Amino acid sequence: MLCGVFLLCCAAVVLALSGCGGSGQAGATGDEGSTDGPAYEEPASIQPASFDAAAAIAMPGGSIDVSHVADGYVAASAVNDARLKFQVICGEGSYNYDLPGDGTPIVCPLNMGDGAYTFRIMQNTSGNNYVEIASASAQVTLASEFEPYLRPNQFCDYDDASVCVAQARSLAAGAANQGDVVRSVYQWVVDNIAYDYDKAAELVTVTGYIPDPDRTYEGRTGICFDYASLSAAMLRSLGIPCQVVTGYVSPDALYHAWNMVYIDGSWVSVEFSIQPDTWTRMDLTFAAAGAGDTTGDGTGYTDRYRY
Repeated sequence: MLCGVFLLCCAAVVLALSGCGGSGQAGATGDEGSTDGPAYEEPASIQPASFDAAAAIAMPGGSIDVSHVADGYVAASAVNDARLKFQVICGEGSYNYDLPGDGTPIVCPLNMGDGAYTFRIMQNTSGNNYVEIASASAQVTLASEFEPYLRPNQFCDYDDASVCVAQARSLAAGAANQGDVVRSVYQWVVDNIAYDYDKAAELVTVTGYIPDPDRTYEGRTGICFDYASLSAAMLRSLGIPCQVVTGYVSPDALYHAWNMVYIDGSWVSVEFSIQPDTWTRMDLTFAAAGAGDTTGDGTGYTDRYRY
């Protein structure tokens, strides 16, 4: 429902942000502004994330790979004719992911920090009822808090051969600092990706939509989830921590997707401000819609899920 609900917002009016809460503000940038911070060094390659079949715990119900939990992710695979879910649990928090039944593995972020995690493959029995068919557990100590947001996962899938990664590297060439990098990626997405109203309408009653950063890049259109996924793929590939966040935006509790970024310097312009060493909200869907009448003041965001 995320895409279809947001269509109601975008179809009625164009959007702008006068402030994104916390330390960030966003809008279509007329003034590129200034950046500062340590010299930027592009990583030689992306931080990988993949299913390691040899290391996975194989069970009759499927396989769960916990060999890279310090790197911020877990992976799973299963073969089953029934609908499957992969559940990631830590303390009172839990995330549920659709798991293909054809053996295609998925990679899921460990986005609830350090702690004792339980992982479960769940098989649908009827309606919304599921039963556990495989499980594993791990005590997670992340190599850094940023690990889950520097790697590919189910909702932000890319690799060294991705066309969006090639574009990101082109945009980062010659960047003086991370603020320059974020500004270049932000402006490219705002200038080149159009909101896809037809796609949003088609997905009104669809659940389980998975964005594809390369498809968004090549098609030059997308819904809010596509904007957030593409932006995260580009920034993560350049070594900049970026979250894909879904949740609600005021005033009408519209379900939406956006990004949170973390850099070691700053980017300050007339309509955007990112300060160093803190997570800052960046909503490229709103920015790409162009300045105009607003449906909110840009401060009413409620996070629900982070990927």
